[in-house]
Amino acid sequence: MTEPIVDAAPAIDFDLKSLPKVSLHDHLDGGLRPATIIELAEAVGHQLPSTDPVALGEWFRESADSGSLVRYLETFDHTIAVMQTHEGLVRVAKEFVEDLADDGVVYGEVRWAPEQHLQKGLTLDEVVEAVQEGLEAGVEAVSDSGREIQVGQLITAMRHADRGQEIAELAVRHRHKGAVGFDIAGAEDGFLPSRFRDAFTYLAQQNFPATVHAGEAAGLDSIQSALVDGRALRLGHGVRVAEDIMVEFDDDADAEGTVGLVTLGDLSSWIRDRGIALEICPSSNLQTGAVAGFGEGIDSHPVDMLYQLGFNVTINTDNRLMSGVTLTDEFELLVETFDYDLDDLLELTLNAAEASFLPLEEKEALVEYINDAYANLG
Repeated sequence: MTEPIVDAAPAIDFDLKSLPKVSLHDHLDGGLRPATIIELAEAVGHQLPSTDPVALGEWFRESADSGSLVRYLETFDHTIAVMQTHEGLVRVAKEFVEDLADDGVVYGEVRWAPEQHLQKGLTLDEVVEAVQEGLEAGVEAVSDSGREIQVGQLITAMRHADRGQEIAELAVRHRHKGAVGFDIAGAEDGFLPSRFRDAFTYLAQQNFPATVHAGEAAGLDSIQSALVDGRALRLGHGVRVAEDIMVEFDDDADAEGTVGLVTLGDLSSWIRDRGIALEICPSSNLQTGAVAGFGEGIDSHPVDMLYQLGFNVTINTDNRLMSGVTLTDEFELLVETFDYDLDDLLELTLNAAEASFLPLEEKEALVEYINDAYANLG
């Protein structure tokens, strides 16, 4: 992990939105504007729970805040329904980029599953091209406003389906046309990455990077399979790696609950020692019950323990519509809960920049830009 170059961390007494951010785990179909959903739904004849933007946004957040990943995923029926046409995909992708830039994101990887957008007759290549058209339009609009942002597609296969090889080949076909990586997503429990072992082998043979959803709805077996079968360079969520960490409390300590000894298992040691990035999404983890085994509330989320132990932690939103959050909100949550300062936020941001699937030269330029921005805060 790159060491921050800020000499001292000044108090956080300004709008965190102004900080440059890197977003690695953000789903395209989980980041639509409610008003856009309503307009596109009307155009395609899809019925929504509400046609009022405010009420619809609240419906998404309440449904996502159920503590169940299964119900959380059901909310996507409505967003995916309005992303079945060229026009719909272009608009959603363009607005996605604009919203990222409005939150201070300067580099974002946008993950989505092309196989879910074929209901109106578009081909896999056509939907990827439509999304890329929208992303590029968004980048141009941001540039016209005097700001800069760079984005890339993470082409995703649904882990319960049987199109892994096909989607892997799709991703490689578009590697120089917007696609920067591969992922598998969807219902994790019961669908280990080993299901797509051949597809991951193909990607490795093509020198194409993969991040794998693991350690969210399933535990250590899923993470192990992501590393071995999926050859994952990053773990999507990965938060349940904390289940492989034993924390003993010193009953004789003056302060109640003082940690006496922390022991990492073989799997967690491997992940930490090799700097495998964890794409942690704090609010989403609470909503889906991914961290329920550690307690209730953000203060019991293992993100701080993982960060303090030296894991390569990155902070992300997962689905901005469903969770009702931005990356700024997630940073503010960490500041309020764990008393993080600017040095912490800088380190987390640099972790994300270095874990990105950018070429080395572009990655170095991104790191330099972030460091300069923080250094200029004083």
